[in-house]
Amino acid sequence: MRILMNILYSVALVLYSPKILYRRLFQNRYRGGWDQRRGFISRRHSDKPCIWIHAVSVGEVNATRTLMEQMAKQMPEYEVVISSTTDTGLVRAKALYTNDYAVFYFPFDFSWMMKRAFRRLNPAMILLMELEVWPNLASLAKEKNIPVVVVNGRLSDHSFPKYQKIRGITKAMFRKVSLVLAQTEEYAERFIDLGCAKDKVIVTSSLKYDTAQTDGGVEGADRLAEQIHFGKEPLWVAGGTGPGEEKMILDAFAMLKKLNGLENLRLAIVPRKPERFDEVAALIDAAGFGFVRYSVLKKDNTETTGKPTVILGDTMGDLKKFYALATVVFVGRTLVPMGGSDMMEPTALGKCTLFGPHTFNFKQTVDALLKGRGAIQVTDEADLYEKTLQCLINPDFASCTAANGQTVIRQNQGATQKTLDAIRRIME
Repeated sequence: MRILMNILYSVALVLYSPKILYRRLFQNRYRGGWDQRRGFISRRHSDKPCIWIHAVSVGEVNATRTLMEQMAKQMPEYEVVISSTTDTGLVRAKALYTNDYAVFYFPFDFSWMMKRAFRRLNPAMILLMELEVWPNLASLAKEKNIPVVVVNGRLSDHSFPKYQKIRGITKAMFRKVSLVLAQTEEYAERFIDLGCAKDKVIVTSSLKYDTAQTDGGVEGADRLAEQIHFGKEPLWVAGGTGPGEEKMILDAFAMLKKLNGLENLRLAIVPRKPERFDEVAALIDAAGFGFVRYSVLKKDNTETTGKPTVILGDTMGDLKKFYALATVVFVGRTLVPMGGSDMMEPTALGKCTLFGPHTFNFKQTVDALLKGRGAIQVTDEADLYEKTLQCLINPDFASCTAANGQTVIRQNQGATQKTLDAIRRIME
């Protein structure tokens, strides 16, 4: 199996290399971390047993926050290290943890690279956020009697059929997993279907409910308000947007501003991917709106002159500041079939939150919010306009939706302690 996987990885790397080269040259990605991707990783405290947490990208990294905090309090005898696969995930992990924990790129799953990483880290346990089980990692961990735990486990409607097609590989791989802590009963059944032993799957709810901020101010939001001269006017925030959505949002925004009472409406657009910032800036300019790039204000710590109609959030890690100021929020990558961005963050902040129909990456959260009338789903661009208008002109309706959303978030919290209890049982 190991030889076969190395061959398959080699073929995949050759086929994918032109895309890597393109992104390196034109999107400023894959610029660094190649030593770490080959397994050359350093720890900080070699005298402590090590727990290795892997989180693929920004969403998974954010979901580790309460877990990392409680591990530091309840399991101080362990050194915790964290890896990420994507550039944006690594940036976020460094922003959260670099002062306290080793943060590095996840190694390629070639057997010799993963062996090197194991030698250098010598992990006592490996925690994989949501799903990221790799064949060679799982095999090596099994050989060395290192527990592998899937935390915040999730198999979406989009990914589950793909894994079913390679069930022969997944069964061999998941049999080596020590425990799966799944978000829902449905996800738990899917892990069992793919080869996990039934007695090794536990439902804990989602860690993201625990990391969601439901009270208190957002650090930096007041300064953002000063920088964009934000007052009592309504602000529509479109966060985590994807290709094709910004044009729809700008068209809906143009129609909204023509209505009596909404002439002073402002818009903040925060694209999900940094390589799209310039593209979205061009779209805003083509739509004829005066706008400012937040990166300029943030870099120089200055304020705008006047009140720009549109603010482009072209920085990483500042989306929550915009949500904190929002009157209404639209969560992106949901009007196009991209699976969605995190709708839990604005909902937890008490914002009236809307999203489109393509939310397969957040199925459990969407189901809970819609059942509790804590968010609003739109079907298309026209529906986005209609329902955003309803929220803007009917503050009582928007406030009720927002309050319901916060209630849903609070009712689903508690996964962090369940996860820690399960981890301690295995370690003991």
